[in-house]
Amino acid sequence: MRSLNDQILKFPFNYKVTFCLFDQTPAQGHIIDSFRPDIKSSSFQRPRMDMNIGSGIPKFFPLEMIQQEGNPYVRDDTMFIKILVDFGDTPKILLPYVLSLNPGLPTHVQQTLIKREVERREQQQSDKQLQPP
Repeated sequence: MRSLNDQILKFPFNYKVTFCLFDQTPAQGHIIDSFRPDIKSSSFQRPRMDMNIGSGIPKFFPLEMIQQEGNPYVRDDTMFIKILVDFGDTPKILLPYVLSLNPGLPTHVQQTLIKREVERREQQQSDKQLQPP
Protein backbone atom coordinates (compact mmCIF):
# COMPACT_ATOMS: atom_id res chain seq x y z
CA MET A 1 0.00 0.00 0.00
CA ARG A 2 1.42 3.35 -1.00
CA SER A 3 2.11 5.79 1.84
CA LEU A 4 3.82 9.08 2.62
CA ASN A 5 6.68 7.11 4.19
CA ASP A 6 7.66 5.22 1.03
CA GLN A 7 10.58 7.57 0.35
CA ILE A 8 12.29 6.64 3.63
CA LEU A 9 11.49 2.92 3.61
CA LYS A 10 13.83 0.26 2.27
CA PHE A 11 12.59 -1.68 -0.76
CA PRO A 12 12.26 -4.43 -1.62
CA PHE A 13 10.80 -5.35 1.76
CA ASN A 14 12.80 -8.40 2.86
CA TYR A 15 12.24 -8.91 6.59
CA LYS A 16 10.73 -12.02 8.15
CA VAL A 17 7.13 -11.45 9.26
CA THR A 18 5.57 -13.50 12.07
CA PHE A 19 1.86 -13.67 12.87
CA CYS A 20 0.50 -14.81 16.23
CA LEU A 21 -3.18 -15.53 16.84
CA PHE A 22 -3.62 -15.54 20.62
CA ASP A 23 -5.43 -18.35 22.44
CA GLN A 24 -7.39 -16.48 25.11
CA THR A 25 -7.63 -19.45 27.47
CA PRO A 26 -5.12 -20.58 30.11
CA ALA A 27 -3.94 -23.26 27.63
CA GLN A 28 -2.26 -20.50 25.59
CA GLY A 29 -2.18 -22.63 22.44
CA HIS A 30 -1.26 -19.65 20.29
CA ILE A 31 -1.01 -20.13 16.53
CA ILE A 32 2.35 -18.79 15.32
CA ASP A 33 3.53 -18.79 11.72
CA SER A 34 6.16 -16.84 9.79
CA PHE A 35 7.12 -16.12 6.23
CA ARG A 36 10.00 -14.49 4.40
CA PRO A 37 9.00 -12.22 1.53
CA ASP A 38 9.82 -13.17 -2.04
CA ILE A 39 11.73 -10.02 -2.96
CA LYS A 40 11.13 -10.74 -6.66
CA SER A 41 7.38 -10.45 -6.12
CA SER A 42 5.81 -7.09 -6.91
CA SER A 43 4.03 -7.37 -3.54
CA PHE A 44 7.26 -6.40 -1.78
CA GLN A 45 8.57 -3.77 -4.20
CA ARG A 46 8.07 -0.02 -3.81
CA PRO A 47 4.37 0.55 -4.56
CA ARG A 48 3.69 2.02 -8.00
CA MET A 49 -0.07 2.12 -7.50
CA ASP A 50 -2.29 2.70 -4.47
CA MET A 51 -2.20 -1.01 -3.58
CA ASN A 52 0.19 -3.88 -4.25
CA ILE A 53 -0.98 -7.45 -4.73
CA GLY A 54 -1.65 -9.01 -1.32
CA SER A 55 0.72 -11.64 -0.01
CA GLY A 56 1.23 -13.56 3.22
CA ILE A 57 0.23 -16.88 4.76
CA PRO A 58 -2.93 -18.05 2.97
CA LYS A 59 -3.46 -21.05 5.26
CA PHE A 60 -2.54 -19.38 8.55
CA PHE A 61 -5.71 -20.49 10.32
CA PRO A 62 -8.96 -21.95 8.93
CA LEU A 63 -11.81 -19.45 8.94
CA GLU A 64 -14.23 -22.25 9.88
CA MET A 65 -12.38 -22.74 13.18
CA ILE A 66 -12.59 -19.05 14.05
CA GLN A 67 -16.32 -19.14 13.32
CA GLN A 68 -16.91 -22.13 15.63
CA GLU A 69 -18.74 -21.34 18.84
CA GLY A 70 -16.48 -21.60 21.89
CA ASN A 71 -13.15 -21.58 20.05
CA PRO A 72 -10.26 -20.35 22.24
CA TYR A 73 -9.24 -17.54 19.89
CA VAL A 74 -12.39 -15.41 20.00
CA ARG A 75 -13.84 -14.16 23.29
CA ASP A 76 -16.62 -11.57 23.48
CA ASP A 77 -16.39 -11.09 19.69
CA THR A 78 -12.72 -10.10 20.07
CA MET A 79 -9.55 -11.77 18.83
CA PHE A 80 -5.95 -10.67 19.12
CA ILE A 81 -3.38 -10.95 16.36
CA LYS A 82 0.17 -9.74 16.85
CA ILE A 83 2.47 -9.15 13.90
CA LEU A 84 6.21 -9.07 14.36
CA VAL A 85 8.51 -7.71 11.67
CA ASP A 86 11.90 -9.21 12.47
CA PHE A 87 14.65 -6.76 11.51
CA GLY A 88 17.21 -9.10 13.10
CA ASP A 89 17.23 -12.86 12.94
CA THR A 90 15.28 -14.00 15.98
CA PRO A 91 15.68 -17.77 16.48
CA LYS A 92 12.40 -19.67 16.08
CA ILE A 93 12.66 -21.04 19.62
CA LEU A 94 12.53 -17.46 20.99
CA LEU A 95 9.38 -16.41 19.09
CA PRO A 96 6.92 -17.28 21.91
CA TYR A 97 9.02 -15.19 24.33
CA VAL A 98 9.33 -12.26 21.90
CA LEU A 99 5.59 -12.34 21.15
CA SER A 100 4.82 -12.28 24.89
CA LEU A 101 6.61 -8.96 25.42
CA ASN A 102 4.52 -5.89 26.10
CA PRO A 103 4.28 -4.05 22.75
CA GLY A 104 4.08 -0.76 24.66
CA LEU A 105 7.69 -1.11 25.78
CA PRO A 106 10.18 0.99 23.82
CA THR A 107 12.03 -0.98 21.14
CA HIS A 108 15.39 -0.67 22.88
CA VAL A 109 13.88 -2.13 26.08
CA GLN A 110 12.38 -5.04 24.13
CA GLN A 111 15.74 -5.66 22.44
CA THR A 112 17.50 -5.64 25.84
CA LEU A 113 15.00 -8.14 27.24
CA ILE A 114 15.44 -10.41 24.22
CA LYS A 115 19.23 -10.23 24.55
CA ARG A 116 18.99 -11.15 28.26
CA GLU A 117 16.70 -14.07 27.45
CA VAL A 118 19.18 -15.34 24.83
CA GLU A 119 22.00 -15.07 27.39
CA ARG A 120 19.90 -16.81 30.06
CA ARG A 121 19.12 -19.71 27.73
CA GLU A 122 22.75 -19.99 26.63
CA GLN A 123 23.85 -20.07 30.28
CA GLN A 124 21.21 -22.68 31.05
CA GLN A 125 22.46 -24.81 28.14
CA SER A 126 26.06 -24.38 29.27
CA ASP A 127 25.18 -25.41 32.83
CA LYS A 128 23.49 -28.57 31.52
CA GLN A 129 26.60 -29.54 29.56
CA LEU A 130 28.80 -29.12 32.65
CA GLN A 131 26.68 -31.42 34.80
CA PRO A 132 27.97 -34.99 35.10
CA PRO A 133 25.74 -37.67 33.50
